Amino acid sequence: MAIRTVTSPIGTDAHLIDASGACDLIAATIHDRHLLPLAVVPATLDHYPTAPPARGIRHLTLVDDGPMMSRARGAAGADRPRWHGSDLIGGVLDRASAQRWRVAVVGGTPDMRETLHRRVMAGWPGVALIGHWTPTPEQVSSPGASAEIAEQLRHTDTDLVIVCVARASQEPWIETFGEATGARVLLAADTVMDFLTGRVVRVPRWVGRAGLDKMWRLMLEPKRSAARGLIEEPQASLADRRSSAHHDA
Repeated sequence: MAIRTVTSPIGTDAHLIDASGACDLIAATIHDRHLLPLAVVPATLDHYPTAPPARGIRHLTLVDDGPMMSRARGAAGADRPRWHGSDLIGGVLDRASAQRWRVAVVGGTPDMRETLHRRVMAGWPGVALIGHWTPTPEQVSSPGASAEIAEQLRHTDTDLVIVCVARASQEPWIETFGEATGARVLLAADTVMDFLTGRVVRVPRWVGRAGLDKMWRLMLEPKRSAARGLIEEPQASLADRRSSAHHDA
């Protein structure tokens, strides 16, 4: 499957693919054991890997912020999809239910387990939810504790691991321990637990189409969203404009 890419000013690539195409690639990876495992991760304009890419894992890096979306439009000559893990998870779980995938979750808190199980069984009864690990931030950053989780996952013969730890930790965790889990696909989705357990209301489609999803999340979760929405992303957008001006000069 040929997938176009868009590059950020610091040289990292994001892949231009719609939800159906992403789900097709995930499903193909799960069913074709000749393919290397796949890590599905978000890309923002200021995104850069915080761990060296794992040689035994392929990457599908999806556009995940407004400035990067602008780059994608320029590269493709048209609107291209902008995905958060919460946008993709429904389609992925639809496939998982229809094709009886074995799914594990890493992230969230112990009190979420029962609610998550009920929601998945009600919405996607064909999913085999084979385990839910809820490591603390200290355990996520601990090589020993994370290696133990990966070893436990390997023994479950899971198809898909949904990694819902903190955004800054999810990609390094996948790069370091993903291959050891034995999973075919690892999906980085830091906020998915909140959506699946009903703790956070999903952004309405019209809000996303209007590019107002950051403001929506800021309204609902001011503490979590403020630093990223009001500080980090505007700085990245400014850096992109400066970079573009430099190249155009």
